[in-house]
Amino acid sequence: MWIYEKKLEYPVRVHKTDPRMAKFLTAQYGGPDSELSAAVRYLTQRYTMPTNKAKALLTDIGTEELAHWEIIATMIYQLLKDMTAEQMRREGLGDHFAEHDRAVYPADAAGVPWTAAYIQATGDPVTDLHEDMAAEQKARTTYEHLIRLTDDPGIKDTLRFLREREVVHFQRFGEALDDIQEEMTGKKIF
Repeated sequence: MWIYEKKLEYPVRVHKTDPRMAKFLTAQYGGPDSELSAAVRYLTQRYTMPTNKAKALLTDIGTEELAHWEIIATMIYQLLKDMTAEQMRREGLGDHFAEHDRAVYPADAAGVPWTAAYIQATGDPVTDLHEDMAAEQKARTTYEHLIRLTDDPGIKDTLRFLREREVVHFQRFGEALDDIQEEMTGKKIF
């Protein structure tokens, strides 16, 4: 179904280690509004969409969210890869190191592990598309917060790219919602 190209959708350029920024970025790796949550949400909801166009859109965006998850993981890994255990402890990541070393692990910025409770799939396409639009807006807001938390120009650049993709996804879900509502209210002539 998918072809995996072994390169990131957008380049990651981290200029220095920064464990605090790595911790902040986990919000988009394993938090409730993360790329993982979005991918699972959309790839689950696609099955109950009433049109092939809407199913395809959820598949496409869900797959792209997995690519964004990979970008976030790459940034986190690069921010932590040269850290010692002592440095991680000093920066408040000793608990992470104790359980995961420098491995990227799906949890939010407070260390709470990812859970399927973060996602919703109601079976109602209008409700689900509204949920998806809200999810994209929350992710956009999180990216804006993350941009303000770093002074690394490479990280800012990548975060800006990811933020703009959230805007595009929001617009595409809005178009899908219009199509679905038209489909559901349109007269059927046999």
